[in-house]
Amino acid sequence: MNPYLILFLSWLFPGAGHFLQKKYLKGAVFFVGILLLLVLGLIMHGKFYNTHSFHPLLVLGFLGDLGNGAFYFIIKLLGLGNGNIKAITYNYGTTYMVAAGLLNYLVALNAFDIARGKRK
Repeated sequence: MNPYLILFLSWLFPGAGHFLQKKYLKGAVFFVGILLLLVLGLIMHGKFYNTHSFHPLLVLGFLGDLGNGAFYFIIKLLGLGNGNIKAITYNYGTTYMVAAGLLNYLVALNAFDIARGKRK
């Protein structure tokens, strides 16, 4: 299968690239781990970064959030991920959500390397 398609699908759905390459345990662990980070971030009233004001750190946060792939768009369409700054766990939740996206980038790159034969 085309490594670039695996990279895209793995970004879109965490762990999908590993599932397509018959690495079912890895794919399941990555999917559950990333989804758990994202859900915990939402439960803790975290928010997705937006790009309303152009500030380099906000753009980096937005790119981290975008790493959640389809989950980012689904959560935005459902009207979630707006955060509650009054919540004690707000900053932790926001960090969890960005960490999930950044971790998904690494998982997608790992699936890409496996597809190219650079890793097992």
